[in-house]
Amino acid sequence: MGKFAVTMMSFLVLCVCTEAVYMKYKDPKQPLNVRIRDLMNRMSLEEKIGQMTQIERHVASPQIMKKYFIGSVLSGGGSVPVQKATAADWVRMVNGMQKGSLSTRLGIPMIYGIDAIHGHNNVYKATIFPHNVGLGVTRDPQLVKRIGAATALEVRATGIPYTFAPCIAVCRDPRWGRCYESYSEDHRIVQTMTEIIPGLQGDVPANSPKGVPFVAGNDMVVHLMCSRTKVAACAKHFVGDGGTTKGIDQNNTVISVNGLFDIHIPAYIDSVLKGVSTIMVSYSSWNGMRMHANRALITGFLKGKLKFRGFVISDWEAIDKITEPPHANYSYSIQAAVLAGLDMIMGQENLTEFLDDLASLVRKNIIPMSRIDDAVKRILRVKFVMGLFENPLADLSLANQLGSQEHRELAREAVRKSLVLLKNGKIASQPLLPLPKKATKILVAGSHADNLGYQCGGWTMSWQGIGGNDLTTGTTILNAVKNTVHPSTQVVYHDNPDMNFVKSNHFSYAIVVVGETPYAEMFGDSANLTIAQPGPSTIRNVCGVVKCLVIVISGRPVVIDPYLANIDALVAAWLPGSEGQGVADVLFGDYGFTGKLARTWFKSVDQLPMNVGDPHYDPLFPFGFGLTTQPVKN
Repeated sequence: MGKFAVTMMSFLVLCVCTEAVYMKYKDPKQPLNVRIRDLMNRMSLEEKIGQMTQIERHVASPQIMKKYFIGSVLSGGGSVPVQKATAADWVRMVNGMQKGSLSTRLGIPMIYGIDAIHGHNNVYKATIFPHNVGLGVTRDPQLVKRIGAATALEVRATGIPYTFAPCIAVCRDPRWGRCYESYSEDHRIVQTMTEIIPGLQGDVPANSPKGVPFVAGNDMVVHLMCSRTKVAACAKHFVGDGGTTKGIDQNNTVISVNGLFDIHIPAYIDSVLKGVSTIMVSYSSWNGMRMHANRALITGFLKGKLKFRGFVISDWEAIDKITEPPHANYSYSIQAAVLAGLDMIMGQENLTEFLDDLASLVRKNIIPMSRIDDAVKRILRVKFVMGLFENPLADLSLANQLGSQEHRELAREAVRKSLVLLKNGKIASQPLLPLPKKATKILVAGSHADNLGYQCGGWTMSWQGIGGNDLTTGTTILNAVKNTVHPSTQVVYHDNPDMNFVKSNHFSYAIVVVGETPYAEMFGDSANLTIAQPGPSTIRNVCGVVKCLVIVISGRPVVIDPYLANIDALVAAWLPGSEGQGVADVLFGDYGFTGKLARTWFKSVDQLPMNVGDPHYDPLFPFGFGLTTQPVKN
């Protein structure tokens, strides 16, 4: 064979090889649906089922990702690479798992998710914003949108592209342990707060088809500028989770179709219109049917009528609870959930059991292949829209966004606007607030005055939250007071002083900070809604002796009526997060009080559930109540 012939043969082989490796799904210039279809045509059943699987970080590894074609990984509350992990630690871990996914036959990137529900709350030194119960008070959707954008930057700083937020539950009973994750008892406030979704994901273009997920940066012209500054959002928990009987978590919501659509559905309509990428289904039931098995609402309404085109994800091991006891018939639970319309299943501790059972159900034609294909198309659509195929690996270019000063100032602003002044002086003509900065000696008391963990609440550095000041960085209310008062003012701190101590020190006034200790989900369910001990005794010992302001740190209204007569001023501060300086900003008059209750404050738990508009409405402080003050110079 001559030299020319050899050269031609090499050229032909090169052409054939080049043609063989061209895959439409890897070409960002191809239309979205073409890319999805091309990739779907190449996938085996095992690869498709892998995409439908989301496992916890402690189960995952690069080898597991590659072997089982896993579509997603999550960090649950407190699940971190190492204690006090840096942005670099997070990026290294996420990229390690992503490389496992990219080494598979088709190289489909995984999507990493995390509960960044009031800032990037699992991550050390992140900005911790007020929980939703406080943000609802602000009635400021643009503020919430800015918080979404800041949170997205901090989540991306750690290499993560997906957050399980926002919670758009309409909490109708404060006995529910997740009530602080809800913006309001009024669906109209919750609807306006879905503006956090374009904060997290970016604004949906005017010409975007209804229901199609949107994450800024999928347009290749702006892709490099935007794609790593926004994250996929998740509206949760579909639907009715805030209306369960007696506020018991994961319980049954007994309500008519009209009631469900009037109260609990509206915010989902707004979320879909705003391009939300994913929707998480609720643990709870509606009129006795587990939501994870409710095909009429998931497939019929959400996917059918609303034309939602993102993916529907389960809650943590929630499909197990379709049966009683949980996991009693796991194969049936998988069948019921997937046929109802679940696309991605979260939390397989026993990974191979799930994969084998789902594959078997498909091979037996109990779950049709069309249902699997629908699920995988939705998952791939979100991944393509996010630009994960073009930019699967994270870097440290946004590391300086984690806990940035700009974000802390935003959180401080949110704290100021979320405070509600419930009482100001025993008689209206003699208000206690704003407090004078210049005083001889003031007392700061209470279990919550110098406790950053209590201030942040649950879902902060761990699932249930933790007390103390070593969990992350921030400013306690005590330190905020010290930062704000005149240099000549003596600030004395005592967490639980007795009456003799208060009497003998001749304080000008006292600030008492008490409330609930941290909790999350069912561990926060409460039938009595009382202030944690020794809070009541601290109020009695201090407020019976000296003029006092009581600040309540809580995830919901709590029983306050017995102490109200002795209190000169009362402020609901909710769970303000890391920036306690925002509390002092308003107490001392640098800013005025503007917050209005987004929840009814009851007199007695015997009245519950009680929401604005109810026939038996007789609150201590009604929905919409909130005294105002003007800024002062002092």
